[in-house]
Amino acid sequence: MTAWRLAVPVLLAAAMASPATGAQRDVDVDWRKVATKQDRERLRGWRDAWIEALGKVRTTRDGAAALAQDAALFDPDRLIQGAALTPGSYRCRMYRLGGVGAGARVLLSGGWAGCRVTENGLVRRFVTDGAQRASGNLFDSTDSRTVFLGTLALGDEDRPMRYGRDARRDMAGLVERIGPDRWRMVLPFPGFQSTLDVMEIVRG
Repeated sequence: MTAWRLAVPVLLAAAMASPATGAQRDVDVDWRKVATKQDRERLRGWRDAWIEALGKVRTTRDGAAALAQDAALFDPDRLIQGAALTPGSYRCRMYRLGGVGAGARVLLSGGWAGCRVTENGLVRRFVTDGAQRASGNLFDSTDSRTVFLGTLALGDEDRPMRYGRDARRDMAGLVERIGPDRWRMVLPFPGFQSTLDVMEIVRG
């Protein structure tokens, strides 16, 4: 495994908190102090997740063709420095690579949904719409990667649960720019369905 250490962020980080309160919570400048042990380990294993997931997808002709059709999205080493996500509206869709369990599909893709970034002081949040909704905070890490820590909301749940309460619902990812007005969020070893989730993010 090629080791890659996430740099200590120097700007824009926030302790995970329920968005329901209007008060500004204490802000932490180090995502490691916010992340659970499980999520620190998942982020350290980002490349292992890529290798394992891509290996599974390439076992089928359709999977290999899908990877080749969008090489920029599915190349683990593809990233462009600078231009992190800024406040505004975006469109997102999720790809689930390397299905887990008997009979699981090696590649699943979802439809486009709305997503957005908001900023309140030092707190920058990322939220998606749809039946399965990601909600959490963005932490500056390096010139080319941002850390996302959040939770998954399902169905008609009207608010996301607090980060750290349910390990399967917790989400930990790396946001990378891969093209003009195009990003991806890489979520290694998620709690459900797959070995690696890749969320494509484009301007709304």
